[in-house]
Amino acid sequence: MGWMRRDIVLGGLASLGTVVVQKSTFAAASSYFSGTTVDNGVTFRSTNFAKIEKKWRRQVVKYFSSEPIGTIVVDTRHHFLYLIMENKTAIRYGVGVGREGFKWYGRATIDQKSLWPRWTPPPEMRERHPELPESVAGGSPKNPLGPRAMYLLRDGVDTGYRLHGTLEPGSIGKDASSGCIRMFNEDAIDLYQRCPIGTAVQVLPHIADQAEGAAQVSQATPVE
Repeated sequence: MGWMRRDIVLGGLASLGTVVVQKSTFAAASSYFSGTTVDNGVTFRSTNFAKIEKKWRRQVVKYFSSEPIGTIVVDTRHHFLYLIMENKTAIRYGVGVGREGFKWYGRATIDQKSLWPRWTPPPEMRERHPELPESVAGGSPKNPLGPRAMYLLRDGVDTGYRLHGTLEPGSIGKDASSGCIRMFNEDAIDLYQRCPIGTAVQVLPHIADQAEGAAQVSQATPVE
C-alpha cells in the first residue's frame, strides 16, 4: 500500500504541475492583450503594446530601395514588413513568418482583400491537423486571420499565402506560421487601409543591405 500511496501522491503532484504550467502559459498569452476594441461591429482584444518590444511596433524608418513607392517588401530573416513611402522612408511593421519548412520567397500582388475574413484551412493543413474545422467564421475569436486578410496572388493564381492579423501577438518577431505573414491586428488594419488592390509584394530572405541605410535593421533609428 505504501508504494500505491506514493504513486498516487506523485501522480497528483504531476497533474498539479501540469495545471500550473497551463495556467502560467495562459496568463503569459493573456498579458499580450489589454482591453477591447470595436471594429466594423466586431469586438476584439486590443494588443498590449506596453508588453511588445519597441522594435516590433509600427514606425517610420529610413529605407533605401529601387522598388517603387507603395511596394510591400518583407524581410523574413529579421521579421519586418516594409511599406515603401516617399523620401526614402518606409513604414516598418514587425511580423511573424513561416517556420522552418514553410518559408517562401518571391513576388506577388494583393489581388483580394477581406474585412473580418472567414478562415478555411487548406486541405494539406487539415491532413496534418485533422482536428481543425472546415472553416471558421469571420469575427470569431478563434479565427487566426484576425480583422483583415490580404490575399497574395501570382499571375492571377492564388499562392495560398496571406498578410493577416493574429491571435498570438507573442508570435510577432518569430518563425511561427505555415507560410503566411502575421501582423498585430492593429497593424493589419493599418496596412489594409494603405494598400489598394494590385499592390506589389516582394518576400525575401533578408534585405539588410538595402533597408535603413545598410544598418542593422533591429537597431534602426525611427524617423521622427
